[in-house]
Amino acid sequence: MLRVGSKAACMACRNLVSTNMGVRFRVPLQKLHPLSRAIHHRYSGNTNPQRPPHRTAARYFTSMSRLPMRPPKPPPGSGGRNYQQQRGFWVARLAARLLKLRYILLGSAVGGGYTAKKTYEEWKDMLPDFSEYNWVIPDFVWELSEQIDLDKLAKALPEIEEIAKLLPDMDKIGENFTFLKSLLSSETSGDPPLNATDASAAAAQDASDKQYKKGLLGELILIQQQIQRHEEEVRRAAAANNARPPPPEPAPSPPPNPSPPQQKRKSSDKEKVDQLQEELLRTQLKYQRMLERLEKENKELRKVVLQKDDKGIHQRKVKKSLIDLYSEVLDILSDYDANYNTQDHLPRVVVVGDQSAGKTSVLEMIAQARIFPRGSGEMMTRSPVKVTLSEGPHHVALFKDSGREFDLTKEEDLAALRHEIELRMRKSVKEGQTVSSETISLSVKGPGIQRMVLVDLPGVISTVTAGMASDTKETIFSISKAYMQNPNAIILCIQDGSVDAERSIVTDLVSQMDPHGKRTIFVLTKVDLAEKNLASPSRIQQIVEGKLFPMKALGYFAVVTGKGSSGESIDSIKDYEEDFFQNSRLLRDGMLKAHQVTTKNLSLAVSDCFWKMVRESVEQQADVFKASRFNLETEWKNNYPRLRELDRNELFEKAKNEILDEVISLSQVTPQHWESILQRKLWERVSTHVIENIYLPAAQTMDSGTFNTTIDIKLKQWTDKQLPHKALEVAWETLQEEFARFMAEYKGKDQDDIFDKLKEAVKDESIKRHKWNERAMDSLRVIQHNALEDRSITDKPQWDAAIQFMEETLQSRLKDTESVIRDMVGPDWKQRWLNWKNRTPEQHIRNETKNELERLLKLHEDHTAYLANDEVTTVRKNLEGRAVEVDPVLIKDTWHQLYRRHFLQKALSHCNLCRRGFYYYQRHFVDSELECNDVVLFWRIQRMLVITANTLRQQLTNTEVRRLEKNVKEVLDDFGEDMEKKTQLITGRRVQLAEDLKKVREIQEKLEAFIEALHKEK
Repeated sequence: MLRVGSKAACMACRNLVSTNMGVRFRVPLQKLHPLSRAIHHRYSGNTNPQRPPHRTAARYFTSMSRLPMRPPKPPPGSGGRNYQQQRGFWVARLAARLLKLRYILLGSAVGGGYTAKKTYEEWKDMLPDFSEYNWVIPDFVWELSEQIDLDKLAKALPEIEEIAKLLPDMDKIGENFTFLKSLLSSETSGDPPLNATDASAAAAQDASDKQYKKGLLGELILIQQQIQRHEEEVRRAAAANNARPPPPEPAPSPPPNPSPPQQKRKSSDKEKVDQLQEELLRTQLKYQRMLERLEKENKELRKVVLQKDDKGIHQRKVKKSLIDLYSEVLDILSDYDANYNTQDHLPRVVVVGDQSAGKTSVLEMIAQARIFPRGSGEMMTRSPVKVTLSEGPHHVALFKDSGREFDLTKEEDLAALRHEIELRMRKSVKEGQTVSSETISLSVKGPGIQRMVLVDLPGVISTVTAGMASDTKETIFSISKAYMQNPNAIILCIQDGSVDAERSIVTDLVSQMDPHGKRTIFVLTKVDLAEKNLASPSRIQQIVEGKLFPMKALGYFAVVTGKGSSGESIDSIKDYEEDFFQNSRLLRDGMLKAHQVTTKNLSLAVSDCFWKMVRESVEQQADVFKASRFNLETEWKNNYPRLRELDRNELFEKAKNEILDEVISLSQVTPQHWESILQRKLWERVSTHVIENIYLPAAQTMDSGTFNTTIDIKLKQWTDKQLPHKALEVAWETLQEEFARFMAEYKGKDQDDIFDKLKEAVKDESIKRHKWNERAMDSLRVIQHNALEDRSITDKPQWDAAIQFMEETLQSRLKDTESVIRDMVGPDWKQRWLNWKNRTPEQHIRNETKNELERLLKLHEDHTAYLANDEVTTVRKNLEGRAVEVDPVLIKDTWHQLYRRHFLQKALSHCNLCRRGFYYYQRHFVDSELECNDVVLFWRIQRMLVITANTLRQQLTNTEVRRLEKNVKEVLDDFGEDMEKKTQLITGRRVQLAEDLKKVREIQEKLEAFIEALHKEK
């Protein structure tokens, strides 16, 4: 669609074509189909001074560019010369030629046979001895060859005739090759350019008509010649009409009316010109229909060849793999460089336009399938969609990250594809947003589809409506600018022709990004509505000529993408578009050129521009990535010389193995270690409850029977309500602590601190997901209840162990109580003198209260745990007598700690007495004043702790550790699938550098493979 100067010359065609063809190509190319312009080549010279040179569009070079040469005719009058002189010797000459021919044949046969034999022997001698390489072939191949009967296999194969039936009919291809051969074999030396007179042109035209009356190719050539004649007649008529001298200027008096013969002559000339134009248009439409029929047959032929000929048409396979290679590079770049910095300058076709301007419809016409979701006026394209178009035997579509193929010939698959695209768009949009910059990658293959990569962007809006995010307009602008600022991106600007041009937003945006229009193609959609609604059709002509909008473009196109119904098929839209332009006055009156209309011509032009841009820029981009790779590798060698280049995924796999090893280490913990930890932690958790709520209240009783009854009741209540829950909490905390301890110990070796955040997150998530088996609580409750019911101490070591356990517990509690009392009363006289510390007023009051209560305890050593009200009053009055004002609550609090210390001191002294009480215990303390029921209580508690720890250890090692390992694996698998999670947990310059190195290497390798394939295609 690019304009070229009229001085351009096709030297190859001028040298190939002879003058005796007599055909003159003088056709206005603006009104021809692109393929018809491919037939009509431009020549360097124009010898007719009456015809000005035309400015035509750039066109293709095809095998249909010239008519085949006719065999030269002998000069007239030379047929009977010297016949009388030679007729007497015809017998002798015939015999001599026959003898000469015989010897020539005989000599040629003998010499050729000897030469062939000698050549074969030399070729055979040059072959190496392959018998030494039999070891390369596996033994099972030789065994297989012995077991398979090759004769039967050969007989089972079909005959050549049957195989030939499966192959396509190549007659039409043969016609084209024969025609090309006749052109190339013709003699062109000494022939002047094609510029014959009218008489010779008519004679050559009659001969050509006789030669090509048969076949579709002949019909096309005849129609082409008719178009040339009609255009020549129109041009001559217009030139003759313009060449008439204008009438003389009239006098100042009123001008007289022209004579009737003059009016009649002008009207007849005008009618003749109109008639010739209509006839020319009808001939062009007929020619275009025949070309479309030929293209359809060629499309079916290519489809059959792609399906059945796996070894042929290598060039077509290269083209198919070429666009796939390029699309893979763009996919990697979209993941590597989501912000589109200056490194990503690879070409792609960016489709931009106002909302509901028809962007998606144009893209669907190019892809030849209704693949995108549709809506009535609402925004449907919410994220960029990259569509890779390529040629293939079947019309299918598939996503980059999915193996499912959608058959685009089936309506169910089309509906499923549209639904999948809509789901992916909505999934890519974050909460609180309307559009997303995340790219959806889709590939569409089919016979006859032009190869290119297009990116459909969200439509540009002027106003944010209800339900949209407040920054939707700015986000769409930023996404569009990010794609269009690529200097090698081809901008496909879509403008709605049914609305006023002044309402367009996208044209200003495009003119900002490409002010010179060197990479912009303008497309005017809905031309049918525009022609119907606009009062002045010339406005459409101004648009497609680039005179209305301030933006510039490489080419301008006008298309029709349907009647507005979502249920229309692509074929029906094509038919409607063709019928519209055939009957449109825009094309008939010359406002639009034939090569500027239909989406088919648009796709051809976009594909040509795309591949031209690719060939011009891809090697430069490969050099950029090569330099980037060198810089990254140099940085790695200088900063991390002894470390492997592991990217984020590889580092995650390494950390995953380490974490699993640490979890497995839990199973290597010894049972003694588990039980000792569980027993210690469980007693720390329940010791306060045992002393405060069980032992102290029971010790206030007066006799052993009441003591044991109180103990049994309180133990039963404790076992039913609290003890199993506390035990499971202790076991779960112990498992977490051991898990963390093993991870910390493993870190102390050669652990990479880059995994710290990941391991901490895995540990927390695994513990969060872990649920303890609740069914174990019931069995644990029964076990604990039975252990506490047992009162029988069988031997002296158990008695001594109970004494030691009781003594340690009481001493620990006594130490804690004394510490509390010291904090209450403040420093004593020694600390005050040595450390220069003083008591606070509150501590002074508490100290006086403590002294008064100690005197009370000395008087009543067997006092109960609680003060009576009269005792509280007595203490308060005694303190008031010493000028100390005290509150009764403070007196009771101080008494509680003092009595607790007094009780623990007495219990320790009683414990020492019971060291020798095992003998009395065996006799049930008969005839003895010593009673050691408290020792029995602590023995029951100690035994319960041992049995509970053993039970929890079994549950940990047999069940919970394995379940925790399973949870860790699930968490690692979930993290492995979540790239965002891995990016958050594995960070650092080292990781980013390895990621960049991997991506740049991959991009460079794929670019080099693509460039190599591109050179092969050239």
